[in-house]
Amino acid sequence: QVQLVESGGGLVQPGGSLRLSCAASGRTRSSYVMGWFRQAPGKEREFVAGSSRGGGSVYYVNSVKGRFTISRDNARNTVYLQMNSLKPEDTAVYYCAATIGTPYSDYDYWGQGTQVTVSS
Repeated sequence: QVQLVESGGGLVQPGGSLRLSCAASGRTRSSYVMGWFRQAPGKEREFVAGSSRGGGSVYYVNSVKGRFTISRDNARNTVYLQMNSLKPEDTAVYYCAATIGTPYSDYDYWGQGTQVTVSS
């Protein structure tokens, strides 16, 4: 079992930045692919970003490319999502997830989510 805890969400003005963190505990190994997802009110959960096991390959949904950066520190069992140039449409609950599969496969473990609100 892997436990994931997100932090770093909050209220930010359009154009601002936030960095989300996801701390993993339990059977933590760098063999997990890590991903960030988000779910806005009334919408389905969507994939935002993913990182390969070593962090050498990263993946993004088109709407965040060039603005968001996923990274991971396997020594600290932590994955990050740096979010810049935030837009109101980025408002959502953001979830961290882990999988033994590929970045676009079903994920096995999920955090509880952290709220990100982009508003003036």
